[in-house]
This record gives sequence, structure tokens and C-alpha cells, in this order.
Amino acid sequence: MSPRPFLLATICVTTLALLNGCGLDDPNRSDYRQDMRNFVQRLSAYAKGIDSSFIVIPQNGGDLVSSTNDEGGPVDQAYLAAIDGMGREDLFYGYDSDNQATKPADRNYMRSFLDSALSHGVSILVTDYCSTPANMDDSYAQNAALGYLSFAADRRDLDNIPVYPTAPHNVNADNITTLSQAKNFLYILDPSRFGSKTAYLDALRATNHDVLIVDLFYDGNDSLTHQEVASLKVKAHGGTRLVVSYMSIGEAESYRYYWHSSWEPGSPSFMDEENPDWAGNYKVRYWDAKWQAIIYGNEGSYLKRILNAGFDGAYLDLIDAFEYFEETY
Repeated sequence: MSPRPFLLATICVTTLALLNGCGLDDPNRSDYRQDMRNFVQRLSAYAKGIDSSFIVIPQNGGDLVSSTNDEGGPVDQAYLAAIDGMGREDLFYGYDSDNQATKPADRNYMRSFLDSALSHGVSILVTDYCSTPANMDDSYAQNAALGYLSFAADRRDLDNIPVYPTAPHNVNADNITTLSQAKNFLYILDPSRFGSKTAYLDALRATNHDVLIVDLFYDGNDSLTHQEVASLKVKAHGGTRLVVSYMSIGEAESYRYYWHSSWEPGSPSFMDEENPDWAGNYKVRYWDAKWQAIIYGNEGSYLKRILNAGFDGAYLDLIDAFEYFEETY
């Protein structure tokens, strides 16, 4: 059962409106923020139509919470109805540099949207990038004081399980069946340092976090099986937990199953330029119907693969892709 079932009706009504005359094939969109809201709402409705308890957590792009994109502005009810949590990187550490405190002005701006979402029943998951014990302790303390779940990642590559602290913050043996019950989470995307799939899965099973955010794929096209995902849903000391799959919806990644070697900027129509900071990642016109069909809505789509593997939810990255298009076009 969804922690906020009364919102499902709103999602369905909104989705019907979005699916009619939304101009997905127009390459010259101008309201890039609303395009992203529509995308998230649409894929959420698709997933929840298959599994009503499926969790949707967009990362960054907190401005979308406000219908006017302003601090303190009115919330966008349709967008909040579509999501169960919000992820935010660098809130207290890492915005300018890893292991460096985020400037108060930047932190307060991000907080304004997070607090607005939290007040409407949306869980907040913060990933701070800090590596010294003192900063990690401070990150956990400051996030907890605000009612946020948090993870202090000591490597931005998210390729390890930090050895500090030795136990997850607010560790518990409770059964976790909804995001609102969770008290901590682990976020790990690159399993290459573990050496093998078996070692990687064993390391995850040995943890006691309430939520695991991991990639659907171990390496290339090697997807985690339904049985492997199920085995991750029990904490080492007992108690069930949630397992959520990462999925980038604002960029195309050349190492994913859907990639074609002929793709380049402009071909197909949704492809834009390569991200200069992440080789092999390409900006996409995320409002394009062809791109959205890769992400959700059919048996071969990315989201359907996540659902078929038995994940409890999806963690959506590059939500803030609208910033690139606002600055470039």
C-alpha cells in the first residue's frame, strides 16, 4: 500500500490530461521545467498503474516543487502527487568541492524546496559528499535535525560502502515497507571495485541500511535478477528493507542496453551534445516521445525492466536537465 494512497487519483487524472495534446515531438520546447514535471508525472503514473506501492524519487531539480519555480512559491500539486521522495546532493557538503561545507546561501536555497516537499508528505534523501569522520558526523546530525534521511558518501563515484560509521546512522531492525518508515539509506552505483557480482551482492546483503539505491545492471547488460533483488530486501540483522533502482532520465548513457553505435548529437532526434564532465553521457531532449518510449510505457522500456526485476522503486537522475536547455537554447 502506498504511504499516500489518496494521491493516486490525482496522478491518474493529471496523467490523462498530460497524454492529450502535449506536443512531445516538438523540438523547440520552451517550458523545459514543465516538460520535466510532465515526464516524471507520466512515468510515475505508468509505474504505479502496475504496482501501486512503487516508489518514485527524483534527484535534484528541487525547483520543480514550486509551480512558479520560486523559493516560497505555491507547490505544484500534480508533481508532488507523482513522487514519494526527493533526492538532493551536496546539501551540507560537496556543492563546491568534496568534503567542503556548502555555502549557507546555496544550502538555504536548496532547503526551501526540500522543506516545502517535506511538509507535503514527501520524504527527503540527502547525499552529502564528505570523507572525514567529523564532517560525516556533522552531515548526519544536520540532516536528522531537519527530518531528512541522509547518506555521507566518502567517494563521489559512489563505488564503495563507507567504513565509517561502522553502523548506519539510526540503524534499526524494523521492517521497512514504505519510504516514510526508513531512517537511513545506502547509495552505490558503480560495483567495479568489488571484483565480481557475487562479491558485490554479498557486500550489500551484509549491510543494515533501510533503503538500498543501486543500479539495475551490475556490468553493462548484466541485469540483477528478480531473485537477486529479492535477496537484497532483508537486512543483515533481520528486518525487511526497500531496494530502489537508479535510472537516468535526463541523459542517454552509451553503456546502457538501449544504446546504438550510430547515435550522435542530432540523430536520433532526441540526442544532444555529450556531457563534458561525464564521457559517454549525452544530453537528451527528454520531452521527445522517442526518448520517453525508451524510459517507460512498454515491455522493453527501462522502467518496465526495473519493475520486472522486483525493485521497490526508481531513483530518477538528471531531473535538473532543464538547466542545460535553459542556458543553451
